[in-house]
Amino acid sequence: MKDILIIGAGKSSGYLIDYLLEKTYQFNNKIVVADNNILFAQEKIKAHKNAKAVEINLFDEPSRINLISNSYAVVSMLPADLHPIIAKDCLKLKKHLFTASYVSAALLEMEEEVKSNKLLFLNECGLDPGIDHMSAIKIIDVLKNEGAQINGFKSYCGGLVAPESNNNPWGYKFSWNPRNVILAGQGTARYLENNENKYIPQHRLFSSAEKITVPGIGNFDGYANRDSLGYRKIYGLENVKTMLRGTLRAENFCKAWNIFVQMGLNNESFEVDVKNKTYREFSSSFLPGSEDLKERIAKLCNIPVSDTAINMVEWTGILGDEKIPFDSASPAKILQELLERKWKLQHSDKDMIVMQHIFEVEQNNSSKTIYSSLKVIGENSINTAMSKTVGLPLAIAVKLFLEDKIVERGVVVPVSKEFYTPILEELESYGIVFEEHQEIN
Repeated sequence: MKDILIIGAGKSSGYLIDYLLEKTYQFNNKIVVADNNILFAQEKIKAHKNAKAVEINLFDEPSRINLISNSYAVVSMLPADLHPIIAKDCLKLKKHLFTASYVSAALLEMEEEVKSNKLLFLNECGLDPGIDHMSAIKIIDVLKNEGAQINGFKSYCGGLVAPESNNNPWGYKFSWNPRNVILAGQGTARYLENNENKYIPQHRLFSSAEKITVPGIGNFDGYANRDSLGYRKIYGLENVKTMLRGTLRAENFCKAWNIFVQMGLNNESFEVDVKNKTYREFSSSFLPGSEDLKERIAKLCNIPVSDTAINMVEWTGILGDEKIPFDSASPAKILQELLERKWKLQHSDKDMIVMQHIFEVEQNNSSKTIYSSLKVIGENSINTAMSKTVGLPLAIAVKLFLEDKIVERGVVVPVSKEFYTPILEELESYGIVFEEHQEIN
């Protein structure tokens, strides 16, 4: 029996679990949902007769091995840095693995052994990465077949709050792992611009954000995301002159977030003693000088004290007199705890996914720009657009695999027609549809 083990029942797992539970009648299989909080797992399976919720201690190797050994394939919805633990077990026990996360160096090291054991370790099959890859490569393949030359490619994606639920100056609420938001931009972003490699270290990343207009949807901040250079080969765009993959945020978000970066408040490499301290005292310790906090921020970031970005920072409460609920914690943890309260999706709130691809193309002796855009609005704080767009592509891939329609093996990302054609077609039935328009240059 092709039973599926899903590890992780967090914010992004709802649609995936629902989809695979529905498919148990087709495959006559069972689903086991494991989480360190069994209540989360129980909520997700909704007492389905073909499902079981279990508690898992990820670092209890015997029980972890037992769970994995009794499955045909494993879907890991854990934070990306925990996937290698599961991957090693899957390799040892010869089980297939599915994740929505970027391929890590640890998984790449397993590539040869995974392939020799005829296993599929599918990664990057969520939203970003995932839908972004598949939707872009679908267009790239069409353009190549038409003999077009692609000179530039930019792609942006953002998990945002829907306009009707936007009631804070940041235009943002958490719809996925808050820790990943706090730590976004760690390392150096790398991309290609007019045939020149470009590098943006974290301390300049958010001050380098572009203004991005998504036709029919709105205006946003866009900042470079991780390493775009490696995707030239993956996308078959080795000769492209410009290649950038980025993240979208509401207008002015990046300028305000840059204040936290310049202060060092997204750092988790050390802990500070904050027992009985206020957020004001905590913030003061990260700012030079002794005058008013807002004036010190203005000097640090070289912006006017009246700047909207400083007002946005003040709105979070980080400059206020509330006591910090920790004795000791990293700056990032302190910031995250505060923002989780300020940026919480209320039950009736709706989130929004926005994605845009921009292709600069030469074809038939003329040049044009092709825009391909996606907008998905969530239903509420449980059935979010983020959960839908992260979970459904991965769930559909698992279904295709169970139907023996995926023959590729190894450590894989979904960039071939074998993946993108059926997955994108089925996603359209769930309202995940791209709209295209062109501009002649």
